Amino acid sequence: MAGTPIGDGGPRDLPLSTAYRAGDLIFVSGQVAFGAGGRIVAGGIEAETRQTLENIAAALELAGAALSDAVKVTVWLADLNDFPAFNRTYKQFFPERPPARSTVQAGLMVGARVEMEAVAFAPLR
Repeated sequence: MAGTPIGDGGPRDLPLSTAYRAGDLIFVSGQVAFGAGGRIVAGGIEAETRQTLENIAAALELAGAALSDAVKVTVWLADLNDFPAFNRTYKQFFPERPPARSTVQAGLMVGARVEMEAVAFAPLR
């Protein structure tokens, strides 16, 4: 297999890598709003969006990249009524040059309101 797995299965010890570097591309596994205690953060969609993006940023940092290197984000929302509040929070993390994005409604695991995965472009130095 080409590439380098980064991180582990997270707080639930799942059979996945937090991220995977394949050359100049980094693929971040789906992230939800697990806080430091391994539970979904309280506070609704805005708090969950913020924590999820912070988790993606932490995964990218492990791979030698930053959130600003994201080129594609896929988003799953449990409730499409959360879309406006989600967008307000999301925009704070990508105020300029936001990555390409897809957003769909889906039933999510562990009671999450939002899940996101990301692809970043960060040339090896």
